[in-house]
Amino acid sequence: MYANKISSVKARQLIDCNGRPVIEVDVITEDGSLGRSGASTGTSVGKNESVVLRDGDPKLFAGLSVFKAIENIKEYIEPALVGMDVTDQKGIDQRLLELDGTPNKEKLGGNTINAASFAAARAGAAYTRQPFYRYMALGEIKTHFAPALNLINGGTYYGITQPFQEFMLIPRNVDTFMEAVQVGVEVFYKVGELIEKYRKQPAITGNYCGYGAPSDDPSVIFDILMEAVAQTGYQNKACFAMDCAASEFYDEQKGLYLYRGKYADRDEIITILSGLCTKYPIGFVEDALEEEDFEGFRLASQRIEAAVIGDDFLCTSIERAKKAVNIGAVKGMIVKPNQVGTLTETLDTVQFMKDNGLLIVASGRAGGVLDDPTTDLAVAVGAQMLKTGAPRSGERVISLNDGIRIEEELDFKVKPFNVSVLEGFSRFD
Repeated sequence: MYANKISSVKARQLIDCNGRPVIEVDVITEDGSLGRSGASTGTSVGKNESVVLRDGDPKLFAGLSVFKAIENIKEYIEPALVGMDVTDQKGIDQRLLELDGTPNKEKLGGNTINAASFAAARAGAAYTRQPFYRYMALGEIKTHFAPALNLINGGTYYGITQPFQEFMLIPRNVDTFMEAVQVGVEVFYKVGELIEKYRKQPAITGNYCGYGAPSDDPSVIFDILMEAVAQTGYQNKACFAMDCAASEFYDEQKGLYLYRGKYADRDEIITILSGLCTKYPIGFVEDALEEEDFEGFRLASQRIEAAVIGDDFLCTSIERAKKAVNIGAVKGMIVKPNQVGTLTETLDTVQFMKDNGLLIVASGRAGGVLDDPTTDLAVAVGAQMLKTGAPRSGERVISLNDGIRIEEELDFKVKPFNVSVLEGFSRFD
């Protein structure tokens, strides 16, 4: 018996935190080491992401069931992986990619491949008796990520629509991850109080478990965040970030953005964002424009003071990352492993961005699974930040709690990353 060999691969359908069916995969070795992973699928999804294979039968979970994906595990993936060395992650991922053979993983499903890849990696970590973040580590772990907490959510609330999707707080100038959590959570409490004062009614829970935006004017949102920081005494320990998710309010037929009830062109959106980043201490702006506008992102990166980074724009794809970096279109990337598929593809893309000195901001998915691997991945690759979501709801709180546990395991020898692009704002010095 070779203890490190994969003996079986199993799959089942579970439910994610938004009540949607999700595939979960177990990889088991000859010595009984178990790796298990579900495949989060996200809510705001880029059109260049790998395919989420669903059954499409309206009689089964409104068409969202994943039994075809499970059959693909049984028919294709288990026979191909059984007998492989569980620690040969590149070999396992290459086998998965060869089995599918399509650019966007439409044959077997990106969700199928993602769950199998990370289950194998977790089995490898279990076999080698290592924490998952150490097993995946690209080198010596020198820093802990800083959490980016999504405190105010865009969408429609109070009869108004805030077009920008996320308004985040990033703790800075802190000595421990626990201190970073304290800053974020205490400001979160205060934000709720200020929204109730502003709206003169109870604060609404938003689409992403933060507070529903009380105004369609982003300046009002940042004023509330600024006041919350001031009232909690964290002026030198907090700055902000925003996710525009611009593709969500882009009208492809008109080639314009529906912003606050009016249509705006690319230049107007860039001007709005530039003004916000001049007025407020904003560290990064995510998906400033619609996801196919490479030239627009290049212009935005030139004109906006904060770091313009890509999520739906890049989809954790090394090909899209190379194109964007070559023309100076981004200063960083949101990393979501399920967007591209395998762990190896994710690490290759991250390494490319790191080699170019760019920001790495890891992120789970809205309404994802509770065992999302992104927290461990953020530590393993030395990501400067992790989008943890709001400090409530299980799939969001778990990333903060895992970060606290990992800090303890690291014996407090590393500090949360203080991102240089976030420094130098006079009102916070």
